[in-house]
Amino acid sequence: MNHDFRETISPAGSWTRRDFFQASLFGGAVASLAGLLRAEETAGKRGSSKSVVFVHLDGGPPQLDTIDLKPNAPIEIRGDFHPIATRVPGISICEHLPKLAVIADRVAFVRSLVGSAGAHDGFQCQSGFEEKALRSLGGRPALGSVVAKLQGSPTDSAPSFVDLMQGRPLVRNSARPGFLGPAYQPFRPDISQLFSRVLEPGMKRELAKLGANHSVSLKLDGAINVDRLTERTALLAEFDLFRREVDGSGMMAAMDRFTQQAVGILTSGKLADALDFAREDPRILDRYTLQATAGTPNFTTEGPESTRKFLLARRLLDAGVRCVSLSLSDFDTHSANFPRMRHLLPILDHGLSSLITDLEERGQLDDVLIVAWGEFGRTPRIDPKSGGRHHWPQVGPAILAGGGLRGGQVIGQTDRTASVAVSRPVHYKDVFATIYHHLGIDPHRTALIDPQGRPQHLLDDGQPIRELI
Repeated sequence: MNHDFRETISPAGSWTRRDFFQASLFGGAVASLAGLLRAEETAGKRGSSKSVVFVHLDGGPPQLDTIDLKPNAPIEIRGDFHPIATRVPGISICEHLPKLAVIADRVAFVRSLVGSAGAHDGFQCQSGFEEKALRSLGGRPALGSVVAKLQGSPTDSAPSFVDLMQGRPLVRNSARPGFLGPAYQPFRPDISQLFSRVLEPGMKRELAKLGANHSVSLKLDGAINVDRLTERTALLAEFDLFRREVDGSGMMAAMDRFTQQAVGILTSGKLADALDFAREDPRILDRYTLQATAGTPNFTTEGPESTRKFLLARRLLDAGVRCVSLSLSDFDTHSANFPRMRHLLPILDHGLSSLITDLEERGQLDDVLIVAWGEFGRTPRIDPKSGGRHHWPQVGPAILAGGGLRGGQVIGQTDRTASVAVSRPVHYKDVFATIYHHLGIDPHRTALIDPQGRPQHLLDDGQPIRELI
């Protein structure tokens, strides 16, 4: 949260030690920007309890085998799966999504997602933008980083944005803060001990280049107690006051913010507790647990235990996190599409339906908007040699639930082979406009200051999906 410099100090002549530290920690570079776009940035800044869960279907989910089946198409297009009726008359989805079919009245199925950049990562699903957007300034920030900037505070006991993604989205740093800088990067706990996701050799090399700071330790060093940590932070703040005042780049202020937030998170223990399933009601844990699936997983595909990622997301929301991103791997089915989908789709079905129904029973569903999608769809025609479907940026599927949206409907239509959208195309930026609407933020009037001191609106295009709001 950007604090007005005038709000962080006492009247002249009456400074206290507390005032001094508040001014040094929060004022800094913000003072030079005071008033520039404060009116715009206040949108959705205080008091909102709205949150977002992104479910990234890593690799690109096949539209024809999930929510847009074409049973009358030739066999080399329609494939092995059959449509089943849902709770909503006239809407059918894949036979391997039976639990979502039962709660279809709470779900919106977008069959006409367009505008894919064709990039094999999760950045567009985190920001709405292509990777090249504002690249010279550090790139566009992920929505979670924007939420941390506009609605978070360095004194929060839980981070605004937690990235649980594995596979490509992790390796390619898809949930990045862009030009907002390191103070607004997500907290990225290492969940590899909970959920195994084997990386391809090339991805392992990519991840190694990112260094040890790509994930965050959530435990204090055994030699440091809370009092020593707090005293050391205060001492560093006082010692670096002069450096902050002359630091034109704002990096010192940014790192102060990040340090202060890290201290709060580590000392509160809320985030670490949320990651501990032993603290969950065993009945709820069992509800989210899928014992087994059919089909044949690829070596990069996660097992049925990954349905618990959805429970982890809910626990993080309960701890105060505003944006959670998780992933399911591996939808990149260049080969053996149908055996792999028989394994993956029940995981998606069980995890997503468990989260939706759990939030509804807890009275939280209207406050949490869930978006499940991937970087693109997959080819209508099945590869006769590999039995796979390849990348298809022309159109893809998305599933939305919660957030007070009107469920029980299909948005958009594709042609008879699910190759292109023939009605109501929905762009990635339209989905993000819908998310910002849920958060109470006007993305076309709310702006952030880039490193060159210029305002950048959160979205340059896109409108909320009118049928849903």
